[in-house]
Amino acid sequence: MSDAVLTLDGIEKRYNPGAPSEVTVLRGASLTVAAGELVALVAPSGAGKSTLLHIAGLLDTADAGRVLLAGQDMTRLSDRRRTQARRADIGFVYQLHHLLPEFTAAENIVLPQLAAGVPQAKALDRARMLLDSVGLDRRAGHRPGALSGGEQQRVAVCRALANAPRLLLADEPTGNLDPGTSDTVFAALLSLVRDTGLAALIATHNLDLAARMDRTVRMAAGRLT
Repeated sequence: MSDAVLTLDGIEKRYNPGAPSEVTVLRGASLTVAAGELVALVAPSGAGKSTLLHIAGLLDTADAGRVLLAGQDMTRLSDRRRTQARRADIGFVYQLHHLLPEFTAAENIVLPQLAAGVPQAKALDRARMLLDSVGLDRRAGHRPGALSGGEQQRVAVCRALANAPRLLLADEPTGNLDPGTSDTVFAALLSLVRDTGLAALIATHNLDLAARMDRTVRMAAGRLT
């Protein structure tokens, strides 16, 4: 696929290899996600979807197989280059927002941009733009403790997109929210992904949310179908 942003090719992952307690989590898992595409990753708890996302996001390494980002083989890069690629090209959203409590909503979105070398004024402008796009422009100066759970998670989505990544990875991004709030957060995420044209791989147990994405892949016995 010429416009592929993420390609997972034959990914294998084992824990405690060679030991009696060896566990094989991924068995030749392969997947391609194109620019502008939202893919739902559906699997039961413990099936290895978080491991797959961590490998795709260059937070963990596979025992075999390749991870390609925009056609470049990430498995051949040094740790330093992988860190640079992760910072520039990949955004993460988790079930818990992990916002820094001492900083405002806008500041939480500014910080990853500063780490990437963006001037502070430009970073703040982008933070405000992202917050406005998810209906939180009036909450920019509030710290996480003054925000609702849904508002915190929308800020986390904005933070993931702060550096305009090519790829968004989300691990149960609405799993900690009630149904109504979950729908609000997912609608914001969906709108941002559509507007920016990035590739998104989103793990979820929510089949209704999965049905709103472009396609669904399921994980079973360490393989993707």
